[in-house]
Amino acid sequence: MKLNEVTISRAILEEQHQAFLDHLEMDVAVVGGGPSGLVCAALLAEREIKCALIEKKLSIGGGMWGGGMMFPRIVVQKEAQRLFDRFGITYREFESGYYVAKSVEAVSKLTAAACDAGVEFFNLTSVEDVMIRSDGRVSGLVINWSPIDMTGLHVDPLTVACTCTVDATGHDAAVARMIERRGGDLQVKGESFMWAERAESQILEHTREVFPGLFVAGMAANAVAGECRMGPIFGGMLLSGERAADLVAARLGR
Repeated sequence: MKLNEVTISRAILEEQHQAFLDHLEMDVAVVGGGPSGLVCAALLAEREIKCALIEKKLSIGGGMWGGGMMFPRIVVQKEAQRLFDRFGITYREFESGYYVAKSVEAVSKLTAAACDAGVEFFNLTSVEDVMIRSDGRVSGLVINWSPIDMTGLHVDPLTVACTCTVDATGHDAAVARMIERRGGDLQVKGESFMWAERAESQILEHTREVFPGLFVAGMAANAVAGECRMGPIFGGMLLSGERAADLVAARLGR
């Protein structure tokens, strides 16, 4: 087979431009490609809810890649074991109720599940702002290429419309903070100290709609609530993503 470089370029550009056009309007935008965002997006797409995942970095997976202190292993507790099974992640029981898995496998299988379900990924894409109209709801996102922000260039962004947004940006709670800075009725208290048991036990309560049209999941949920952090135990992250998907689907009547 004789290869043509222009054909290769055309294939990439046409396919990605079409994906962008197809998602200028969507049901749900999940911001942040860590474990909670991946689970949330995958489960929404499985329900045939039109969903895209927006990640500011080149790679998907958030902090899960690094495990604990760059040792590529993660732990979940017994309450989240079923989600390891659900996504086909290999694990072993370390002690009663503690299950350990390879972080690279976990990220890869969560990402594959989201892809298989039909989630569209927009990596290297940053959210600069939110759109709010007269009804007071978050109705869309203002986006730009991450390298634009990194290089400090002034380039106007584009916008996408979505019925619901999920802030799964981790410790930063970036989307929630945008609303807070703009004077919206939302306070981001910021995460508290390390206390794994408390952080994991409270995260599902904090996974909720915090502003009309905006849901928080994963560490962003605890950051908004002023709750503790949990370190390299990821059961709460997975369960929070599942909870967010259920809440969003219910809001959409799906």
